[in-house]
Amino acid sequence: MRIISGKYKGRHFDIPRNFKARPTTDFAKENLFNILSNLTDFEESKALDLFSGTGSISLELVSRGCKEVTSVEMDSLHFSFLKKSQSSLNDNCWRIVRDDVFRFLRRCNAKYDIIFADPPYALRELAEIPDLVLSKGLLSDDGLFVFEHGKDHDFSQHPRFFRHVSYGSVNFSFFKKEQE
Repeated sequence: MRIISGKYKGRHFDIPRNFKARPTTDFAKENLFNILSNLTDFEESKALDLFSGTGSISLELVSRGCKEVTSVEMDSLHFSFLKKSQSSLNDNCWRIVRDDVFRFLRRCNAKYDIIFADPPYALRELAEIPDLVLSKGLLSDDGLFVFEHGKDHDFSQHPRFFRHVSYGSVNFSFFKKEQE
């Protein structure tokens, strides 16, 4: 896995073979961040990465200069890998939390400019995640929620949906905060 752009561009991280998580492909990640760079100012952003897995998205957010990145991962092997990656960068803007995402969301009261979620595609509660995240009031006024999911889900009828892109089997649905 490699960082595509920013201050850590080109850094590689070797993912252990026994990992259950799959990193977002470089092609999909590069295109996602091309879209995000037109919609947000990373250097002014606080980001939340749910179901962090390999940390691929978190690493990219840190590299692009987000002022704060919080990664949430429950799996102990993945959490250890994230901590090791964090240590190798020695970047104090990256906070890693070992917790169940659903429990974390129930307790969280912070505001984020970018929220990214990449749950396991087979997760039983996958279709409920956009409502859960968006109902918590975690997005800043101009914030974006990006949801990575498989092709079997369509969120285009969601009232806060505003864009969908797909790159092979990787789908991203984008949501905005409800305007008052």
